[in-house]
Amino acid sequence: MLTGTHHTSFTVSDLDRSLAFYRDVLGLEVTAEIGGSTPYVSKVVGYPDAKLRIAFLRLPGTSHRLELIQYLSPAGDRPPLETKDTGSGHLAFLVDDMLTVYEALRAKGVRFRSPPVEVTPGDPNTGRAVYFADPDGITLELIQRPRRSG
Repeated sequence: MLTGTHHTSFTVSDLDRSLAFYRDVLGLEVTAEIGGSTPYVSKVVGYPDAKLRIAFLRLPGTSHRLELIQYLSPAGDRPPLETKDTGSGHLAFLVDDMLTVYEALRAKGVRFRSPPVEVTPGDPNTGRAVYFADPDGITLELIQRPRRSG
């Protein structure tokens, strides 16, 4: 049976551009970078002679890893990524202060789908959520958990 999660992975069009976003804008740290072609990778991804660049990142203070993969060969397509499309996904990050993080990311050029939304409108202790996208259009989310009253 399943015993846990190992990592989340996204395929990106330009690893350097994505690293600049996830590392420099969002604050994740790069834990490893690898590249090239190996029989192992080709078998796992199902493309003979696959050549990839891969980076692993993590949010400081957490153990979950984010893997970013750029396919050098075979080259990938760039279909539009919409949250409504089957197979699309997103990665959600927890924040303590939604409005502060939202404004800081906006100042760095991050484009959001909306301002932060209260889960229960009008409740000062409610949680908040907001969607935004990385440079390839991959959906990301910020979540602020509800505050405990009392």
